[in-house]
Amino acid sequence: MINPRYFDEGDSRTGTTMKAGLCSICKGAHRLCGKERCPLMIKFYSQQRTRPLIDSRDLAGSSPPAVFVGRYGYPKVDIGPLLPPEFGDTSEMGTPERWVGKSIDEIVDMRFRLVRGKYRIDARDFSKGGRMVDNVQEIALAAKSIDVEASFSQKPKGRVVLDDNIEPFGPSARLEGMRLGNGRFERNLEKSFYDTDMRAVDAVVSAYRSGTLISEIQKAFSVGTMGIGRNRRFVPTRWSITAVDDMIGKDLLKTTKWNPTIDDFRLYRWQELDNRWAILLMPCTWRFELIEAWYPDTTWNPTGRTIDIIHDSEMFDGRSEYAHIGGCYYASRMAVNELLIEEGRTAGAVIMREAHPGYVMPVGVWNVRENVRAALRTEPLHFETLDQALTSVEEMMDIKRDTWIRNSDVMRDWMVQRRIEDYY
Repeated sequence: MINPRYFDEGDSRTGTTMKAGLCSICKGAHRLCGKERCPLMIKFYSQQRTRPLIDSRDLAGSSPPAVFVGRYGYPKVDIGPLLPPEFGDTSEMGTPERWVGKSIDEIVDMRFRLVRGKYRIDARDFSKGGRMVDNVQEIALAAKSIDVEASFSQKPKGRVVLDDNIEPFGPSARLEGMRLGNGRFERNLEKSFYDTDMRAVDAVVSAYRSGTLISEIQKAFSVGTMGIGRNRRFVPTRWSITAVDDMIGKDLLKTTKWNPTIDDFRLYRWQELDNRWAILLMPCTWRFELIEAWYPDTTWNPTGRTIDIIHDSEMFDGRSEYAHIGGCYYASRMAVNELLIEEGRTAGAVIMREAHPGYVMPVGVWNVRENVRAALRTEPLHFETLDQALTSVEEMMDIKRDTWIRNSDVMRDWMVQRRIEDYY
């Protein structure tokens, strides 16, 4: 359950209240909103580098491959390719698994070179979409970058898109036509595409177990290439991202929940994009929690005067309601279970995240999934008690242990619940 709490630390920054028209007065030069760098300017400079290459109603280039399925007006939604004005190996633009270590500027500049084509279909009856639907599916299933020629009804235009679920992308326009070069399907995704008797969840899990990247599975799932034939649907990209993370995470949990527990408290520490991560694994049966602390002047707390803390959790039996934190919850839960599968163990997991003011704009759920994965690939610190582990948390995080505990269902449960080993 979500539980927002607000507090002032002695060294917390004070947020500045933003008034209407402040940005037009500031023009990104005077830091009137209190941010260290203007998110609008980050996009502006990226667009300036792209605009001379797309000042036309026709565009040709190599899609990473990447596609996008909108959600507004569902089931009538816009679908289409994401296409840069350049040829060659553009695969990095569509592979979040390769973005850890890049700056926000690099990520935004790379993604805003992708032009989005839009073609309206009925997501639940896409067979009427004709060749345009076929092309979008072929792009989503492609194993490598694929050449695309697209014509638009007008010159592509850009707008500010801030979304913590999807990766940034550039200008967009209505598609009038599209032609594809030669390409081949990713073999695991091709198998599920032609198997119209395989359930979507089985297709997702099978591809994952066979080594297909999660980002590739999410694209294929979103364009109606998985599932029982008559039940196939186009799925909005932001929904497909979380759905795939959830399916894979639940499948891993079928095994990890019943593994033996780890032997001590482990702490993994990580920093990236001015986000600080402390991932605590506890020697107990499965339970999970994500706690996010958003500082003033960050994306989701732009005008606050205090740090906003929210959390979602589950115990051994899981949760029945969608996590209020959203896709980040399912992405991080999946990443933790990957480690537990690898080690043949189970644990209680508490992920503590501090988002500091340098995180000026959201870049997508991948940021959580891939950085939790990266953190769990590091060598952890080991402790005998929760108190010792939290002492180490305080050494790298600004927020004190009492605040983390106060906002944690899992840690409070550990502190009050008696266990069998307590009687030995």
